[in-house]
Amino acid sequence: MAIITAALSHPEVIVQAVSARDRTRAEEFAKKHGIPDVKDTYQDILDDPNIDAIFIPLPNSLHYEWAVRSIRAGKHVLLEKPSVNNQTEAELLFKLPELSEPNAPVILEAFHSRFHPAMHKFLSFIDGPNVVHVHTDSMVASWLTAKDNIEFNYKLGGGSMMMLGTYNFAFLRMIFGAEPEECLDVDTSIFGDGIHDQCDYDFKAKFRFPNGGIGEATSTLRGPYLWKPSEARVTHREVIVPDKTLPSTQEKARTRVATMHGMMHAIVWHRIDIKDSYVIRNKADGHPIKKWTESASHKAYTFKEAGDEFAGLPGEPWWMSYRFQLEQFVNRVKGRKTQYWVTAQDSIDQMKMVDMAYAKSELGLRPTSDFR
Repeated sequence: MAIITAALSHPEVIVQAVSARDRTRAEEFAKKHGIPDVKDTYQDILDDPNIDAIFIPLPNSLHYEWAVRSIRAGKHVLLEKPSVNNQTEAELLFKLPELSEPNAPVILEAFHSRFHPAMHKFLSFIDGPNVVHVHTDSMVASWLTAKDNIEFNYKLGGGSMMMLGTYNFAFLRMIFGAEPEECLDVDTSIFGDGIHDQCDYDFKAKFRFPNGGIGEATSTLRGPYLWKPSEARVTHREVIVPDKTLPSTQEKARTRVATMHGMMHAIVWHRIDIKDSYVIRNKADGHPIKKWTESASHKAYTFKEAGDEFAGLPGEPWWMSYRFQLEQFVNRVKGRKTQYWVTAQDSIDQMKMVDMAYAKSELGLRPTSDFR
């Protein structure tokens, strides 16, 4: 889904080859999706001069090694999130000397949800410095995960904060427009069977941001049978709203709560709810004269609906976030303008936040690769 479906509607992208540890499985996948070539090894893909870019959807612990190998082979890289296992790997990867050379390969952490128009529409209602609290939650139903899956394999970079919570963390950073100063608290649940003890299957984390605001994230890989859309709920502090119709002795104040339902997979369904609570009061004693609330709901399946600076960007209502992401990736590879991007420093800061949470949880950071 992350690349196959998106590539079908992009005129400049051909999925040329695939490889897997099990060649039979790779052949079945290639046949199902019309991929012309199956390689015996990952290295065989890198050695193919006809391949320009690599998509890396491997287990988290293998991201660093194969991203480095790809870049050294001169290939552009679309790297599944989280980009790597920890901040150390992120620093090594995104500061590779090869990435500073002329005509260097392009590397992008594939945070697909950040490219969807709905996210940019939502952010247009947010005033980061005046955010006092953010709640985010996400889930995967328990029937979609099993104890022996890679999600719960520590050596492969497993854990709910890695596999799912990384979305929550990214949204918190985007909403505040800043990096967290401290992880205040983390509660995790583990199987406690002596095998999976370092992998959380759910968590609740609390962070403090530079403006004093609190960001909270909760996620589970063992959620209820019925799917609950992911959510971000943002509470702003009260701000004074200019109103020339008021006498000089009065002022108008607003408190905003903005909520995005379906923040992770907006194409399936999403809704942006804005609730503004107003008060007109006397400046001298703060006595309220009038109070009221205004509420509105919004959606944006295209950038035309998102409006503002992105209004003229291409896109169709049926485009998934992966397709919007691919559009920007191809533009960067082709040397064209990109309107939105996840920078190298952004990816490094993202892993720093993940590390903060794992350190606080006492489960420990995900292991660093020995590959150099």
